[in-house]
Amino acid sequence: MKFNNYLHTVLIVALVSFCVGCAKKQPAKKKPNILFIMLDDLGKEWISAYGAEDIKTPNIDELARTGMRFENAYSMPQCTPTRVTLLTGQYPWRHGWVNHYDVPRLGHGGRYDPIMNPSFGRMIRDAGYTTCAAGKWQINDFRLEPEAMVNAGFDEYCMWTGGENGGPSTKASQLRYWDPYIHTKEGSKTYKGQFGEDIFSDFIIDFMQRNKEEPMLIYYPMCLPHGPLTTTPTEKNALREEQHKAMVRYTDFILKKLINALEELKIRDNTIIVWTTDNGTGVGQIGRMNGRYVRGGKAYLTENGLNAPFIVNCPGTVPQGVVTEALVDFTDLLPTFCDLAGAEIDENFVYDGHSFAPLILGETKTSNREWIMGLGGRFAMLVNDRITSAHTFRDRVIRDEKYKSYVDTTGRIYEIIDFLNDPDEQINLIDSSNPEIVTSKKKFQEVVNSLPQKDNSPIYQQWDTSYYDHPAEALNKVSRGGKKGRAKSLPVTEEEYLQKQGKK
Repeated sequence: MKFNNYLHTVLIVALVSFCVGCAKKQPAKKKPNILFIMLDDLGKEWISAYGAEDIKTPNIDELARTGMRFENAYSMPQCTPTRVTLLTGQYPWRHGWVNHYDVPRLGHGGRYDPIMNPSFGRMIRDAGYTTCAAGKWQINDFRLEPEAMVNAGFDEYCMWTGGENGGPSTKASQLRYWDPYIHTKEGSKTYKGQFGEDIFSDFIIDFMQRNKEEPMLIYYPMCLPHGPLTTTPTEKNALREEQHKAMVRYTDFILKKLINALEELKIRDNTIIVWTTDNGTGVGQIGRMNGRYVRGGKAYLTENGLNAPFIVNCPGTVPQGVVTEALVDFTDLLPTFCDLAGAEIDENFVYDGHSFAPLILGETKTSNREWIMGLGGRFAMLVNDRITSAHTFRDRVIRDEKYKSYVDTTGRIYEIIDFLNDPDEQINLIDSSNPEIVTSKKKFQEVVNSLPQKDNSPIYQQWDTSYYDHPAEALNKVSRGGKKGRAKSLPVTEEEYLQKQGKK
């Protein structure tokens, strides 16, 4: 009996030692890759997963069906405020880019300063990620700062320059689709006979092939489907009235191309895809969605300008088939990406965003938010050669899951909308005695009162603008934004819709 007990003990010790040894040999779980895809100028009314009736986007739909689709994700209403907001984790009133300043085109020396402002690219690169960006950057002039992308945290880059004001490249640099003018580490040049989005996506796939063994962050701000209207490689004969749809369909094609590459490299299950857009569709486009006509809302604070299509997908990591009403906005992207990557957030800056990583990892069903905010459209001006807003306090909207408040440039709430029951935002409930609306108005006013009374201007080191042959005068004009800046998206008539579709 004693011998048996001794043998039993030896076997247990051996088994425990074996298991401990196995545990030690288990490789550490690899950090997830992050592929962030952001289309340029596209609202929900052009994504069939959201109820679009004039187009089919099967690959985007599949991404939504097998992942998490957000109903309440706020971008900013125009390109530049959105791009700086997602990079910095700050609202436009804090980082200062509350208007649309197209840096290369306007030639005023203003710039996104990666030293004086935070960047999720830098933080995630510091966490051991290999980083890449391709597409439309917009917020630096690569003639003055050829390594702007590296300074912002991206090891490799392939970017459309934006329309460069002045110099021999002025006309060529405006092209982003056919014969695009693109900036890489080899410099800027025209790619004759090629299509921009093909160059960007091929660059990303090559980057993934070379770095698949390392954790990767890929930022892909697409040029499509922003104007000018064009044909695409898959629809070279598309007539003008069909070209916008052709451009949207090509974004769907590019998504499938990237997913196929991830699958071939056997890293699809370790890649979190975040797919979204920077703001609503241009006002010249009208789409039919869920039985109603929707005008493009770019530059406006209505839902069709701010409430972006937003999908997150990663097999085995992000829950499948989820449609969430959770509130998120683009200030949340920096902390969320850092959370997913295990990156430390630079404590030298103040942030407005909240990580929603627990939501997309299936650990919770809500975000850590009671409200979201949107501001930053229209135009700006120069004061003493510095970019500034035309207003001390820029108009904005603040909303929860049901009600939305419009705030004017004096900080006064002048409109309350029940956007769930009034999607065209035509009925102002500001004077309602409904207790629920009264409570919401009070909550929104408390948020307004907590904000600084004066918006920041962009923070950057001034550059010598004598580089430009013909400095632009565009920003020397006062903004067209009024005190309220409401600019409703008017309801669309069936006749107008049919005309836009080329059917009348």
